[in-house]
Amino acid sequence: MKNIKFINGIKFSLLAILALAVFSCVDDDYDIGTVSTPSNLSLDFEIVGASADMPDGDGSGEVIFTAKADNAMTYKFIFGDGFEKISSTGVVTYSFSGNGVNDYTVSVVASGTGGAMSSMSTEVSVFSSFDDPETKELLTGGDSKTWYVAAAQPGHLGVGPSSGDGFDSPIYYAAAPNEKAGEDVSACFYTDVLTYSLNANGDIIYNQDNNGATFYNVDFTDGAGEDQCRDLDTGGDKNASLAPATSGIESSTGTAINYANGGFMSYFIGTSTYEILEITENTMYVRAIPASNPALAWYLKFTTTPYDQQGATGGGEEEFETQFEDLAWSDEFNGDALDTETWNYEIGNGTDGWGNGEVQYYTEDNVSVQDGNLVITARREAESGFDFTSARITTQDNYEFTYGRIEARAKMPAGGGTWPAIWMLGANFDEVGWPETGEIDIMEWVGNEPNRTSSALHLPGNSGGNAVVGDAIINNATSEFHIYTAEWTEDSITFLLDGEVYFTFDNDASKPFNKDFFLILNVAMGGGLGGAIDADFQESSMEIDYIKVYQ
Repeated sequence: MKNIKFINGIKFSLLAILALAVFSCVDDDYDIGTVSTPSNLSLDFEIVGASADMPDGDGSGEVIFTAKADNAMTYKFIFGDGFEKISSTGVVTYSFSGNGVNDYTVSVVASGTGGAMSSMSTEVSVFSSFDDPETKELLTGGDSKTWYVAAAQPGHLGVGPSSGDGFDSPIYYAAAPNEKAGEDVSACFYTDVLTYSLNANGDIIYNQDNNGATFYNVDFTDGAGEDQCRDLDTGGDKNASLAPATSGIESSTGTAINYANGGFMSYFIGTSTYEILEITENTMYVRAIPASNPALAWYLKFTTTPYDQQGATGGGEEEFETQFEDLAWSDEFNGDALDTETWNYEIGNGTDGWGNGEVQYYTEDNVSVQDGNLVITARREAESGFDFTSARITTQDNYEFTYGRIEARAKMPAGGGTWPAIWMLGANFDEVGWPETGEIDIMEWVGNEPNRTSSALHLPGNSGGNAVVGDAIINNATSEFHIYTAEWTEDSITFLLDGEVYFTFDNDASKPFNKDFFLILNVAMGGGLGGAIDADFQESSMEIDYIKVYQ
């Protein structure tokens, strides 16, 4: 996430946190001009989960390799399955993805100063039963799918610590939408085209068309002192494989992509392994540890929307222009109670926690109007067989409309397990059911992922866990008000955070988003998206300053 403007790209984010990072295991007194051949090279490994009963491991395919040598600066591991990794510490963890028990010849090349090298190999037998068909389907579309850097989304490039506090988010730096537009790097960073295909055997084939140049991290620019575009031929197909991720991030998919033959994803940081934190039909969010600096984690967002169709906001581009200027309806919550002629209370837990496994019981008592704000409070308290209470209100049958700009200024509740939402359902919900009626999620946020907010569309063929989703990096969601907006027309539904576009959905007559919808406000607890509830959670509130509809 970003609190200041980084004037010279990523360079300053690295300089500011250099003291936190372990750059290399090289002694400072090496003279780079001398020749120092690594000696006493050793290579050991530990198969994760290996035991007397399972000598080849627990099925994860994960192996920890440790190489040591005198006078070594870097270690290159060649795993015998077409994949490689470079390490400055000599320790790497690698997950072999070949199903069943397979034998691999693993080599390590230790490099010293002056280009001197030593190498050795060892044999390892590993058992892998890992399979993630859902991620493979989303990544490749079941045949072939093309991805692009999500240049118009906040946080399409970011960096944070790889361990310790904040290790699961880009807390050091997150790029603003189109931040690189107009700079030299736009000629190479915002032009990458990544294609994932399946061959006849069901293996993933990766092709990166970088149009001849790649955006290099400062650590790989030969002392240039800043990120640079550099000529690089990435042509040709490469094998890619899915393997278990090892970061321990709770919100992650638990799956990583390994690329053969030095493959990488758009921003060169010297690694070929990327953890998939999130993937939907048209968005992908990945995390990777750079070879030069294992104390850091870099983040990249991708979308299936081509560059010329992505929203143009930030980076000096023209700001989003609304089609709707006339205020058609609003509630600014200036009274001392909820307007029950407009809003309905929904009571209870629905069916299976409103279809999401939520664990709260909705009541009227969890809603109040205070100091010009609507306050929906989730509490840890027993009610009707449930351990938590909260509230859910709707405008069904009272205020329903087709098309417009919906704008809400709100502050999120704090605490793991909270799941607030500002959303809409089709007015024919009672007749046709869900997802046939259509659902427009203007804002969803979860306390277990405080640095991310999202929007989604649910419709037949894309509902529940297969919804069409876009997300954005957010600062201070629980301590500051932010403006969440959806601009809904017959041609598109565009979502904005504080005036910045981060997600656009193409609407047309075949989709259920061309009729009256009603508004819903709620704070859920737990469930499929809310996740684990913090054991210390007692109560917390979503506050809404206003909600307005322009037409």
